[in-house]
Amino acid sequence: MAGHSKWANIQHRKGRQDAVRAKLFSKLSKEITVAAKMGDPDPDKNPRLRLAVREARVNSMPKENIERAIKKSQMGDAEAYENIRYEGYGPNGVAIIVEALTDNRNRTASNVRTTFSKNGGNLGETGSVSFMFDRKGEIAYGPKVGDMDKVMEAAIEAGAEDVESDEEGHWVYCAAEDLAEVSGALEAALGEAETVKLVWKPQTTAPVDEDAARTVMKLIEALEDDDDVQTVTANVEVSDEVMRKLAS
Repeated sequence: MAGHSKWANIQHRKGRQDAVRAKLFSKLSKEITVAAKMGDPDPDKNPRLRLAVREARVNSMPKENIERAIKKSQMGDAEAYENIRYEGYGPNGVAIIVEALTDNRNRTASNVRTTFSKNGGNLGETGSVSFMFDRKGEIAYGPKVGDMDKVMEAAIEAGAEDVESDEEGHWVYCAAEDLAEVSGALEAALGEAETVKLVWKPQTTAPVDEDAARTVMKLIEALEDDDDVQTVTANVEVSDEVMRKLAS
C-alpha cells in the first residue's frame, strides 16, 4: 500500500506544511538525541543514529539542528526518554500503531487514549493490532529514479524482499535487520533514497468510504500533533476517487 505518500500530499495541500515541518523537526531532534544517548554519538558507529540523521537530512533539517541534538545527548541533564508503542482501532476497524518517545509515560498514555476516544477510535492493549503488521525496512525513491523494472532489478541485487511502485514513486522493503545493508546497496545502484526507515507494513488493508476516510485522517493528524508521538501507522485503504475528494 502506497497510501502513506498520498496522505502526506493531502496534508501538504491542506496548508499544514509549516506546522507539520516544525513538529517534524522537533520529533527528529528527539530521535537523534535518544539514539545518540543510547549508543555512540558517531553516526558511523551507531545504526539507529545514522538512520535518524539521514531522515533529518532528507527532510531538510538544518545541519546545526542535527549537531545540537547530538550534543544534547552528551549533556548530563538530557531528558530520559523511553520508547512506547500504543495500538488501537479507528473507524471501520482500521488498525493503528502509534510509536512514541516520552519522558512521562502516564501523560503520553492519557493523551493518546483521549485522542483515540475523541476521534472515533479505541485504544487497545499492546499486541492487539501489531499482529496484522510486519516490522520491515523501507527505502523510498521518487519516480525520477527510473521505472519499476529498474528499481526491481536493483532491489533484487540488494537483497530486498519486495517493491511497490506507482506514479508517486517506489517503496523497497526488506527485513528490518537488513535495512542498513540493503539501503547501502541501493544507494550505490540508484543514488540516495528519499527516506530510509523502519516501518510497520500492514499484511492486509481496511477499505473505507469518504466519511470514514475523513474521520481516520482526523484521528491520524490529531495523534501526529502530539509532541510525544513519533510515528502513526494505519492499515487504511482509500480509493483514488475518495482520495481526490479529500484533497479537493
